[in-house]
Amino acid sequence: MTSAAASPVRLSLFPVPCGGRLTSRLSDDQIRTLDKNGEEITTVGFERFGFDCEVSLEVLRSLYLRPHYVLTAPSSNEVTAQEEEQHARFTQGLGMYQSKSIYHPDSQSISYTTLTRFPPVKLLAPSQRKRVLVTGGAGFVGSHLVDRLMVLGHEVTVLDNFFTGSKTSVSHWVGHPNFEMVRHDVVEPFMIECDQIYHLACPASPPHYQFNAVKTIKTSFMGTLNMLGLAKRTKARFLITSTSEVYGDPEVHPQPEDYWGHVNPIGPRACYDEGKRVAETLTYGFHRQDGVDVRVARIFNTYGPRMNPFDGRVVSNFIMQALRGEDMTVYGDGTQTRSFQYIHDLVDGLIALMNSDETRPTNIGNGDEFTIGEFAELVRDIVERVQREDGVPLARRVQVVYKPMPTDDPQKRRPDTTRAKQSLNWQPRWTVRMGLEEMVRYYKAKMVEGSI
Repeated sequence: MTSAAASPVRLSLFPVPCGGRLTSRLSDDQIRTLDKNGEEITTVGFERFGFDCEVSLEVLRSLYLRPHYVLTAPSSNEVTAQEEEQHARFTQGLGMYQSKSIYHPDSQSISYTTLTRFPPVKLLAPSQRKRVLVTGGAGFVGSHLVDRLMVLGHEVTVLDNFFTGSKTSVSHWVGHPNFEMVRHDVVEPFMIECDQIYHLACPASPPHYQFNAVKTIKTSFMGTLNMLGLAKRTKARFLITSTSEVYGDPEVHPQPEDYWGHVNPIGPRACYDEGKRVAETLTYGFHRQDGVDVRVARIFNTYGPRMNPFDGRVVSNFIMQALRGEDMTVYGDGTQTRSFQYIHDLVDGLIALMNSDETRPTNIGNGDEFTIGEFAELVRDIVERVQREDGVPLARRVQVVYKPMPTDDPQKRRPDTTRAKQSLNWQPRWTVRMGLEEMVRYYKAKMVEGSI
């Protein structure tokens, strides 16, 4: 498969200290990220549909790696210098915009610090600056979208009840004049003036959405109803993040947007599947009846930094088990297939869809398909390579173990992204292997600091 092929230049995430400053070494460790065509990725986003969303990849990395690295309380100057050097690798040379929390191992306590300076954002004219509301903005996808919108210079309000989201995901923007964070549950009405609404609020992993099935359905319906009502009142453009789960266990492969799906309406996953289906129905009801300007993004499996390591999703499960030296659990016989897209590709797709004229449902996903068994082996190989590079001895090679398949787990899942390519001129740039290595290093850093 193309996504599993090794890149001609090995991916290395962090700069190499050389002569007291951060530089790139012109060798196999050179810091380069290559896309599917072998071209180097230095920025994400693009200027399209009159909306410029292109930002530096290094700036974004400094944001989503920053809150997850701390310095240990020093016992000697040597340790301090050593950890400062390690911290510099994560901050990508943007140290003046970083806060450095200090971990005290003796008392198992941590001293947090605030930013002395915010990361630089574009200075937009008032006519270009949009007021954007992001529900679920403290979650995995929402926080990356917020980072992008903030760096682009827009005014962003995050609405989140922190059921699955975390304040630390967006805490680096708290206090910025363009940013506001509100603890609020979208099942209750909310009033604000805005130009665009990204409605992401809803638990998305099986353990979370099955924890309270009735609340999940209520969030999907009442939350969407309230946000659509807000869009109608303010004449804001409304984008809802739907899901590939609306296709259920599909009988058509890959799944185009005009496929109606094959969903069990009374199964354990129905609270999420049917909740998103009725949310789409509601969205198009407001569109036809009240003229609300709507967009519907059907998101397929996405992974990346800030994913909850304990949310039960296959990517985080595999990486955490491999890093801990535990056997990797595959449910079923491993022949079921999934496609995985990296978070930066998804954010590109969401922004492109929001600012385009495409009002039909649009699949946002990566067409590179893996069996779960193949994917487990790929994760194991990448984890082992990262550990070897970092000098971590391997006690033993983790094995892949098989357990019974959960109820209603779909056998195949791969998007037909023809509409996104034609209408949005969008397609994924990140290979699965590239994104996995970055995510492995992210989780590894969090394990070292003791936060997971």
